[in-house]
Amino acid sequence: MTFCIEKINTSFRTIKFYDVSAESSTEFPDRMSLMEVRLQAQEDEITLLKSSLADALRKLRLHDQQIPLHKPSTSDRCTQTEPWIPNHETVPLALTPAIQSLSLEDALPESIQFTDETPIKLRREEEDAFEEEMGKDQTWSSLVEETIQPTTVRTLQQQQSKGSEDSQGSCPQTPTSSSPAPPKELASMLCILPFILLTGQSIKMFIRGRPITMYIPSNILNYEELRMDLPSQKLDLDWVYGYRGRDCRANLYLLPSGEAVYFIACVVVLYHIRNQTQRHYQKHTDCVRCLAIHPDKVRVASGQTAGVDKDGKPLQPFVHIWDSKTLVTLQQIGLGTFERGVGALAFSSSDNGTFLCVIDDSNEHMISVWDWNKNIKHTEVKSTNEAVLGVDFSPTDTNNIISCGKSHVYFWTLSTGTLTKKQGIFGKYKKPKFVLCFVFSLTGDVLTGDSEGNILTWGKSTFQIMKQTRAHEGSVFTMCILQGGAILSGGGKDRKIIRWSADLAPERECEIPEKFGAVRTIADVDGEELLVGTTRNAILRGTFSDGFVAIVQGHVDEMWGLATHPTQNIFITCGNDRQVCVWNAGDHKLDWCATLEVREESGLCADFSPNGAVVSVGLSTGRWVVLDLQTKEVVSDLTDGNEQLSVMRYSPDGSFLAVGSHDNFIYIYNVTEGGRRYTRFGKCTGHSSFITHLDWSKDGKYIMSNSGDYEILYWDVASGCKLLRNRFESKDREWASYTCVLGFHVMGVWLEGSDGTDINALCRSHSERMVAVADDFCKVHLFQYPCPKPKAPSYKYEGHGSHVTNVRFTHNDSHLLSMGGKDTCILQWRVKGAGTGDHSKEHLASSSSVCSSSSSPENGR
Repeated sequence: MTFCIEKINTSFRTIKFYDVSAESSTEFPDRMSLMEVRLQAQEDEITLLKSSLADALRKLRLHDQQIPLHKPSTSDRCTQTEPWIPNHETVPLALTPAIQSLSLEDALPESIQFTDETPIKLRREEEDAFEEEMGKDQTWSSLVEETIQPTTVRTLQQQQSKGSEDSQGSCPQTPTSSSPAPPKELASMLCILPFILLTGQSIKMFIRGRPITMYIPSNILNYEELRMDLPSQKLDLDWVYGYRGRDCRANLYLLPSGEAVYFIACVVVLYHIRNQTQRHYQKHTDCVRCLAIHPDKVRVASGQTAGVDKDGKPLQPFVHIWDSKTLVTLQQIGLGTFERGVGALAFSSSDNGTFLCVIDDSNEHMISVWDWNKNIKHTEVKSTNEAVLGVDFSPTDTNNIISCGKSHVYFWTLSTGTLTKKQGIFGKYKKPKFVLCFVFSLTGDVLTGDSEGNILTWGKSTFQIMKQTRAHEGSVFTMCILQGGAILSGGGKDRKIIRWSADLAPERECEIPEKFGAVRTIADVDGEELLVGTTRNAILRGTFSDGFVAIVQGHVDEMWGLATHPTQNIFITCGNDRQVCVWNAGDHKLDWCATLEVREESGLCADFSPNGAVVSVGLSTGRWVVLDLQTKEVVSDLTDGNEQLSVMRYSPDGSFLAVGSHDNFIYIYNVTEGGRRYTRFGKCTGHSSFITHLDWSKDGKYIMSNSGDYEILYWDVASGCKLLRNRFESKDREWASYTCVLGFHVMGVWLEGSDGTDINALCRSHSERMVAVADDFCKVHLFQYPCPKPKAPSYKYEGHGSHVTNVRFTHNDSHLLSMGGKDTCILQWRVKGAGTGDHSKEHLASSSSVCSSSSSPENGR
């Protein structure tokens, strides 16, 4: 057999990238994003090619051993050179009309081609064992299904009505040259479209041309008549963990209601500091990037980035103006006008907030002025090709606007519907690389903070520097004007907050703890108490005298690991920032956090032991550690291989721990001393790609696992980590958890057009009545469980601004936790609706016995 790799088909995924610092130019992230997308697509394709090659070699060996089994007798009228024609039971469900003349040979990935020399065996060795045991009296037509000829690889070509009649009692006819050719667009679509092929007691699901066989449980009386309904439960956003301070500025304000307003991902959070409650503005469709507060301190403007849809097409950014009391959207402006995103915005002050100034993220950073209440754009002009970091109106004159950014300060004048600019002249003073922030003094002068650590005083009419004040070591990231004219400044490298008099004489200073990073923004509470947003995504509250404590905390880099406690409202998260965080879902706060010692290591997966005393965390280097929840100490530290770990899972009774690795192995450990001692029991060997998910059976003897090449394998751990060749025997096995994304009971969660990497994680509820899904398009889905049929209806929830990496239900199913990747956001959803009850196998059996001719319900929104 010869493989000819003609080209690599790239499959674009929704990947969000965030600037490492505000000092990056707009062009560099674009190039970096393109390269990252191409690299990811190539890595995915290489993985598939490797697994396809391994399968082909394995099938060749099996073919050489089993030629006598598949050789037809001389009495058979059909020859092996003639194509296999499926009967009505083997036509893909819901695709019958469209593929009557379509060969799956055309639907194979173009990167893999087969020669005409050797038949290819479709099913693997474990399926052959099942067929030998269950179907010794097979007819020749069923054997042809097993051995597919090179000229009709995985053929699904059906005859026309006349051909079907002629085929009764005779051989199927070879298609003639006059037969209609399959549509090319349909053939290319089937390369990635997960579709279902019903063959007796099994279902075949195809992802990117690869068949995945799943056996129908015994309690399914009629698969075709199964009814898929929306789940009886729904989700409601309960709490948002995190704050976006790493790469945004001027995004923390205090409202008269006592609520701090800030954003993360696609959600603007209104956090009542004293009551410790949250409300959420959720009308944005992608990541929020900037905020502005109206002079009435009630209305809020928020701008978002453009983002892309699931097909990689750009979406249009916009600005929403909304009421902070009612959370009602008052106006949407700029849809179709702004490019890439909204980088900065500000309300006018002297005219009671009639106008809104917006600067977008296009190459020219277009600056526009809007009468937002009438949705009228008064003017728009190019600003600069350099990064723009801030904009604001003069507090005394709506016609004067200031903007700042990379190596510039611009003084804009609005006259007769036209904006004109004058550039600030640095003269004898060193021109900073970045002007990062500015405020207006009570005298009308403009004070700017820059990357050199200086505060520059600019004359309100001369546009020249009047005074330079050395303020901080490193950058001046933010400034805030107090009611009496005093000024606050926040430093980067020195992490200091300094209070200055109106004439810039230092009065008081303090330093925030190093673990919170640098000062990103400051909000005045009452002249004494302050709110401080930091570059490590924390919000601090405090005073110069008493110091500062964190009231909001979050991760600062991509997150993947998530696990919930078996008996308490506690969950753990870990990610690329080397932080392992334990959270209290009831109190909505961070209980404690540990930092991994090795700088190159990151946490990728975690699981609590069934007794809840310890938690194991898998790292990116093949190392894994076990932490005691009470003492916060490491009680075990082991390493398996040198590749990253992808899943940690304790058996239901806690006697075993399974460790899934990217080296294609599952390592099994005996667990003793209440989860504090681990000894190697065995290793599961058989996957041809990296382990992605695994689950234990309820009796703790078996494991179901998924791999990166869309493989489902079953293991008998109690018998020495033995691979179960006959997968048919596992069809009725009950699983203690269900996190595998591939399996009969969750087959319906795969949406039309999925390419196999679109679902990052799923989790079945403890009641076994619903399953939550984390996808690559920033969405959380809630399906009924079980969900074994395609196009199953679901509720879809938005809020994340990046690929959702993980989901988990709390121990009593009262809440669902979802975790974003690059958006560093954790969303806690309240589960509402019908109460949980017994396991749903009774529901599945009853559904299978109901005959319904109606179409499946539409997807829930």
